Amino acid sequence: MQAGALEQQSPVYGLNINQDQADDLNSSSSLSVAQDAQPTEAERDVWNQVNSVLQESESMLAGLQSYKGAGQEIRDAIQNPSDLMHQERAWNSVCPLVIKLKTFYCFSVRLEKALYSLLTCLTCPPYTPTQHLEKEQALAKQFAEILHFTLRFDELKMRIPAIQNDFSYYRRTISRNRINNMNLDIESEVNNEMANRMSLFYAEATPMLKTLSTATTNFVSENKTLPLENTTDCLSTMASVCKVMLETPEYSSRFSSEDTLLFCMRVMVGVIILYDHVHPNGAFTKLSKIDMKGCIKVLKEQPIDNVEGLLNALKFTTKHLNDESTPKNIRAMLQ
Repeated sequence: MQAGALEQQSPVYGLNINQDQADDLNSSSSLSVAQDAQPTEAERDVWNQVNSVLQESESMLAGLQSYKGAGQEIRDAIQNPSDLMHQERAWNSVCPLVIKLKTFYCFSVRLEKALYSLLTCLTCPPYTPTQHLEKEQALAKQFAEILHFTLRFDELKMRIPAIQNDFSYYRRTISRNRINNMNLDIESEVNNEMANRMSLFYAEATPMLKTLSTATTNFVSENKTLPLENTTDCLSTMASVCKVMLETPEYSSRFSSEDTLLFCMRVMVGVIILYDHVHPNGAFTKLSKIDMKGCIKVLKEQPIDNVEGLLNALKFTTKHLNDESTPKNIRAMLQ
């Protein structure tokens, strides 16, 4: 699928917070679909920085979606270790793929910085998280778009086992120095340090989510004077408004397409995972500000093909699901 086709599938929505409707959301905030949230002058610098990253997100998804792998060439090379033609063919197939994998990894580093900048803006005093989401809708929209991209990227990556196979072959070939004078200038682009970082990144089942979870955890630990609640309340508010959008016909009936529904679900799952990583007790306890039972319920009401990846993300990339403090009924819902 071409990037243009992907762009048509990627809805762009913002968090349009209307405090007058707060009572409808259990004293949280209401969200309506807003495609035209524009940055104020105060937001402009951060918005531009984040926008420059987001503008490349569709090409990243298109590149990942078109990733074919070099499985056959690698198998031929392994089965014919003394046949130079097979070795060259495998190597020449793998090298451009490794460059592509480096591109995805470098994008994750930029995404991490973008998320950090957004968190700084959306949690800083003197405003509450709800006030931030009301006042800075363009930045809240970008936060949601980052999460939407991240869940989409990881859903695709989980379906491409060739990625790790290709990269493992590349590293084995480099380390054994089995191929001499054969495009080894790739090491100037993917040196050993870069290869190590990429290896750790792709070893994760959901590497982009892991990147964002780490970024959020680092943000909290590096801003010790900022109350933790500023960050966790921002995340729980976003989860709450997404849940209400999904479960309330008055709102969900306004969704223009299934893509809008998927957008809401991905954002909800993304903020739950971030919350679970940064809150000491996680998202699943009875005292959590996120209604996990309601969130899981609204996911399970959707067609399984639409939510299987999201339910798996809650199962395998959260931190506290298997804690003793997690109610048994919540754990059972994710079995």
